[in-house]
Amino acid sequence: MKKITLSTAKHRTKNVLSIRFAYDEELKKHLKNLDNVFWSSTMRCFYMERSLENIGIIVTHFKNPKWTVVFSKLHSFIDKSSVSEKRNSHLIANIPASHTLDLQKFKKWLLQKRLSASTVYTYVDLTTIYIRYALSKKADLFSKKTVAAFNYDYIFIPNKSISYQNQFISGVKKFFEYKGYAYEAIPIERPRIEKKLPIILSGNEIKVIFSTITNLKHKALLSLLYSAGLRIGEAIALEITDIDSQRMLIHVRQAKGKKDRYTLLSTVFLKILRDYYVAYRPKKYLFEGQNGGTYSYTSAQKVLKNALFKAGITKKATLHSLRHSFATHLLEKGTDIRYIQELLGHSSPKTTMIYTQVTKTSLKKIKNPFDDLF
Repeated sequence: MKKITLSTAKHRTKNVLSIRFAYDEELKKHLKNLDNVFWSSTMRCFYMERSLENIGIIVTHFKNPKWTVVFSKLHSFIDKSSVSEKRNSHLIANIPASHTLDLQKFKKWLLQKRLSASTVYTYVDLTTIYIRYALSKKADLFSKKTVAAFNYDYIFIPNKSISYQNQFISGVKKFFEYKGYAYEAIPIERPRIEKKLPIILSGNEIKVIFSTITNLKHKALLSLLYSAGLRIGEAIALEITDIDSQRMLIHVRQAKGKKDRYTLLSTVFLKILRDYYVAYRPKKYLFEGQNGGTYSYTSAQKVLKNALFKAGITKKATLHSLRHSFATHLLEKGTDIRYIQELLGHSSPKTTMIYTQVTKTSLKKIKNPFDDLF
């Protein structure tokens, strides 16, 4: 039986939940199906935000006769947290076998709809928590009052994020649909999503960033993200055969929304890529990890973070900022927004229109009234 050990650790001044186990490819892949799990090169282990909720998620995720989760080192934290979270203490109770079976069938139903593994896990997990809540209150699962009470007790009072609340609403809505109930008859209003403008790096900042990167693999990966406008998940999933140097295109397969698309293959990037290929000789994926398989998101983010520090750039840029910058720079050069939408793989032009709010070309045309006074 493989052992997964949970304990408290300190990472960048924050208390986190460390997840340790002897190297096992199956365990590693299974763990990566969870959202918000990161790898720490310093600690040499995976970690998550430390919370009762995440401890429960890990224990549930690894329910398998082959695996056992050990969290004896967390008893002190659990005891203290349980006192402060009395309102939600009922959520740790087991649920009857009939509901467990129903949740398993619900999971299969979601998978047949071809939702991503991560989405399926999130929906089933949140629905499980909701069912436990309803059972503890001896309430009707499919009533407006129960949904509203859960939303208030478990999400609003603990101040969980807006995205978490939306995930709950989406998950329970799917469960109602699976059970043949009309969710629309239970009007739970979704919270307004915060509208934040994307962080954009200027052309000069992009140049400076790349000038600080000496590792060829790191330079190739970040160059790909910017020059093709890819999401990090799309970039690390690319296979060697997806690069079409004859047509100067990159084939992005089964991206967000289960859609294929083509994006641009930069001439400059192609030269960097060829040098990288000769040096590293990847076997299947364009960018592979040290032990094979795909390159990790956390390693890529660390590369960018180090480059930003060396370049003296204080913007809170992420890997996704390179994609945002690609789109904004295309728009500033006069590229039709419909083409940008296609390159990025956006379903709706409304998503792409956000770049019109950050492009400096349109802002430069506006004459500042203060300048006319002097």
